[in-house]
Amino acid sequence: MTIGVIGAGNWGRNLVRTFAKLGQLSGIAESDPAGRKELNKQFPGVPVFAEADTLMRTNVSALVIATPAPSHYAIAKAALILGKDVFVEKPLALSQLEAEELVEIAEQKERILMVGHLLLYQPAMQRIKNCLASGVIGKLALLTQERLKLGRVRRTENALWSLGIHDLAVLLNLVGEKPQQVQVSGQCFLQREIEDDVYVHLQFSQGLQAHLHVAWLWPEQRRYLTIIGSEGMLTYDEIQQKVILHKKKVLKDLQIKDDGSEVIYQGKEEPLLIECRHFLECVAKRLKPRSDGRSALEVIKILECAGQK
Repeated sequence: MTIGVIGAGNWGRNLVRTFAKLGQLSGIAESDPAGRKELNKQFPGVPVFAEADTLMRTNVSALVIATPAPSHYAIAKAALILGKDVFVEKPLALSQLEAEELVEIAEQKERILMVGHLLLYQPAMQRIKNCLASGVIGKLALLTQERLKLGRVRRTENALWSLGIHDLAVLLNLVGEKPQQVQVSGQCFLQREIEDDVYVHLQFSQGLQAHLHVAWLWPEQRRYLTIIGSEGMLTYDEIQQKVILHKKKVLKDLQIKDDGSEVIYQGKEEPLLIECRHFLECVAKRLKPRSDGRSALEVIKILECAGQK
């Protein structure tokens, strides 16, 4: 199998390094001359091109796209039309129409289309999903997600598009259904019409609700998921990679029952390595990716809906 990576910037360099570690890196496209010079030093023997189109037309069997978000659609479309399997970093595209077109092309061409929703590949998330499926915390009532930091400010997409995509992908994966209602509020402080702080509220069937708060203008880093059920609660600290089961609930007489808490997962696995291995396996065995194009499309639908509020 041969893999080409398009874009070796802030995040793309991690993908380049990971596929090289897996022994599958066959080419790189990077527009920055200084970046190409450094790549030639780090990966001697791997062709480095200035243009994405040049790499696309080599004999690589699959392409990994890690360019700025506004270019994802055009590059992914060109790669799929050429018959390449594609792994594109989030977001898949910047509109529902573009995302739908990419999904349709991939299905028509029978190509693998995978999207880099990295959080789905954290082993902790699978542990949480198994816990929910077992019914240990009972009927789901509320999910709250927080992704906050003083971090890189984008010029083309707001904090929700930049930071919240992973969380929305996780939310849909855990709940297993589409939201019936989406409400959003945000504040523009640093730039006009680009929100730095965003709150999203989603309503699902049977009274289940979810809340997401994202911001790149925040004093402390916080990446946290809280899940409330009828029989217990779960918390996931992404920074500490720790999942805690809280054996707590409110009884019918409104008294509180507290049987303590226990850590049910703590680990330091590399989700990016797991994600890249998954892509290679899907390409080799023609499997549906965990974060395939259709699941990514549902995330784009929520983001677009939120942008219209």
